[in-house]
Amino acid sequence: MAEFVTVATTDEIQPGDRVVFEIKRHWIAVFNVDGKYYAVEDLCTHDYGTLADGYLDGYEIGCYRHGARFDIRDGSVKMGPALRPVPFYPVRIEGNEVQLELND
Repeated sequence: MAEFVTVATTDEIQPGDRVVFEIKRHWIAVFNVDGKYYAVEDLCTHDYGTLADGYLDGYEIGCYRHGARFDIRDGSVKMGPALRPVPFYPVRIEGNEVQLELND
């Protein structure tokens, strides 16, 4: 069953920033790109490096270890060596709360 969980306020994640949260034993990186929020699991599917430590270019996050790139909007692989997409989480804003949709 899906549920939305508040992780931060909009003031806590400024445009260009990213913040990592641990939710239900998952590390999730939340990004603010030009006032829109996106969330992906903070774990490269190639060799498990943390994605939030990588370079954000538009909507693509690059893993700092081997250069795999993922689209933060849907988790899709944009450049190898990763072959599998990274899990992503729908985000909504309720008032000033940043909420992620989680599935059990």
